[in-house]
Parts: sequence; structure tokens; C-alpha cells
Amino acid sequence: MSAKNLDNHNRWRSKTVAFRMSPKEADMLDEFVKLSGLTKQDYLIDRVLQREVIVQGNPRVYKALRNELTSLCDELKRITEAGQVSDDFLNVTNMALTILSCMKEESL
Repeated sequence: MSAKNLDNHNRWRSKTVAFRMSPKEADMLDEFVKLSGLTKQDYLIDRVLQREVIVQGNPRVYKALRNELTSLCDELKRITEAGQVSDDFLNVTNMALTILSCMKEESL
């Protein structure tokens, strides 16, 4: 059993919540978590409680965003017809563009 942890608000996190995902869903979740810069636990808690996920810019987020945008560009080059675009690809692209947009607004 893991040790009990206090969160940022000095609350004990003693409850465990678990669920199953397909490998594809898990990969998509991992991408969203990497792009957010949060831990997977904090990301899932914020999403489940319908709180806004606030991305804190740091070198790890920058690297994840750069890598994701590189793979998105490669995918766009591969696509020859609009009908070949998957929903997963569009979801990850939308999240990356949202993060970039917010980063641009903050730098102004």
C-alpha cells in the first residue's frame, strides 16, 4: 500500500479511484497530461470535477508541446483527403492549439 499524501490544500488523499481504458484512450490521456504539465492525478481530478485545467508553462511543457506539434505536422503531411482525419487526431490538435493560443495571449 502506498503512503498517504497531503495535497496542496493540506487534505489527505486517502481514497483510490480506478477505471479501465482502451490503449488508444490511455495514449490520448497521456498526451493531454503531458501537454498540461500537471501530474496525471491532478489532471484527472481537475477534469472530473469540471475545473479548468490551467497549463503552467515550463521546459517540460514546452518540450511536450514541441514534440506533439512535430508529430501533428507529420500527420498533416501524410493526410491526402479530409476523410482520413481521425477524431483522436483532431482532439489532440485542438488541445495543442488551445495551449498555444493561451501562451500567445499571456506573452502579449
